[in-house]
Amino acid sequence: MSRTCLSALSVGILLLASSFLGASMAGEPTPVRGGTLIAAIYPEPVTLTATYNNQYANRVISANIFDGLVYYDDKFQPRPRLATSWEVAADGLSITFHLRKGVTWHDGVPFTSADVKYSALEVWKKVHSRGRSTFSALKDVETPDDDTAIFRLSSPSQVILSALDGAESQVVPKHIFDGGDIRKSPENARPIGTGPFRFKEWKRGQYVVLEKNPDYWDKGKPYLDRVIYRFIPDAAARSGALESGEVSYIPYAGVPFSDIARLKKNPELKFESRGYAYAAQTYFIGFNLRSPVLSNLNVRQAIAHIIDRQRLIDTVWYGQSKPEYSVVPESLTRFYTSDIPRYAYDVAKAGALLDEAGYPVKAGGKRFTLRLYTDPSSGQFLLAGEFLRQEFSKIGIDIAFSPLDNATFLKKVYSDYDYDIIFQGFGVMLDPQMGLTRVFDSKAQSPGVPYANAFAYSSPATDRLITAYQNEVDPQRRIDVFHQFQRQTLTDLPLLPVMEAPFFTVYNRKLQGLDFSPAGAHSGFRDAWIAAQP
Repeated sequence: MSRTCLSALSVGILLLASSFLGASMAGEPTPVRGGTLIAAIYPEPVTLTATYNNQYANRVISANIFDGLVYYDDKFQPRPRLATSWEVAADGLSITFHLRKGVTWHDGVPFTSADVKYSALEVWKKVHSRGRSTFSALKDVETPDDDTAIFRLSSPSQVILSALDGAESQVVPKHIFDGGDIRKSPENARPIGTGPFRFKEWKRGQYVVLEKNPDYWDKGKPYLDRVIYRFIPDAAARSGALESGEVSYIPYAGVPFSDIARLKKNPELKFESRGYAYAAQTYFIGFNLRSPVLSNLNVRQAIAHIIDRQRLIDTVWYGQSKPEYSVVPESLTRFYTSDIPRYAYDVAKAGALLDEAGYPVKAGGKRFTLRLYTDPSSGQFLLAGEFLRQEFSKIGIDIAFSPLDNATFLKKVYSDYDYDIIFQGFGVMLDPQMGLTRVFDSKAQSPGVPYANAFAYSSPATDRLITAYQNEVDPQRRIDVFHQFQRQTLTDLPLLPVMEAPFFTVYNRKLQGLDFSPAGAHSGFRDAWIAAQP
């Protein structure tokens, strides 16, 4: 697609291919068909599936292309998508999924239980950073016919039914990926799914174009003809594009926080914080325990005592968040406990801990130097890096802070382990087993797997607790195990929770039918439509 064509689409974004049809009998507006939605995200995705790299840009685009077996309603309960119904055996050792009939992949090949079996056993269990722990109890998938998939479990698993939507566990086509390493397949850049939109074009560094799937199984959807995701690196430019109407949708707090007050005065724009609860993302400081300095618990505790969470939030994120103190966010009330080790802001105590660790202040006021890298998904992390550099200097720790692009960040941290400290977000998820196991389990260390245990953390006590919550059948006993897990990991301190992710969506008010369910921000645009000009 040329720049001229893209510009024409931008100018005409709110012009529709069909006229407004009036109101429904219930008083709700009737969706308008046609039109192009232009969204802006950054960083650019590295793949158009979320099967082995679950970074948000990969998820938000690919969730339009792929379906999951289920989706989740406002009460976090699974609802039918590619699976129309399911039953859990009385002994908990199997889950039988009845699959939707008549579904085809975008290339016309029928969707069958063989695709579910391949996705579950060869993709989710083997290469997905969370799936390898989420589906650890899954030992086989039986396919007695094309429309039935039976998950056979080695032990009852309470987490699997919380992990089956189209962003977390995408069902991918066996006939496309079977026989090779999905992580190296060129088909990830031109994906074929069963979802409401088909892949059209990826102009590297500029945009991805998706077009309506006319054969989508959910008849009558999607309403939009086309969705274009533009990659705009500069947050101020994203904000300007939103105000001009060139862009109509920006998720994941993609505008400058300094612009929020002004943008909220614009009558054409709306802000929404719903749609992110399923991921329960928390920003952590992570320590590379391979470092002789950071392998010392006193050093990690000292660093924990110099993080002024609220001042960081107020300074960098304009107060648009709240502190987190446990590895399980307070919002996950079912699993959270306040009975945990806490590290209050205390510069004097931090200095004393470093002295005790054998790192006195040297000439020039420095004790040692550490390399810090921050999440490249937002410019705010650059500001956070500078904030942390100044905080660390209060106790004589010199910070070498180097901003990195997404690909370099992933390679340095998750392939080469070439870092000292990182500051980034991790999705703890609706059930913490999904998000925390991959980070804290000693067995989750695997070079090249993004967002897994890159910290060299290995604790027999923590591993036992992980095994316990993975296999515990009684819900209350499982919650008790999670409480122990929080206390253990905050005592060992391989990662320090800092704050709740300050996510929100900004969009043009003519854009209707957006999904604001707990997983809505990465659920795609199957129900979205653009209201006609008055």
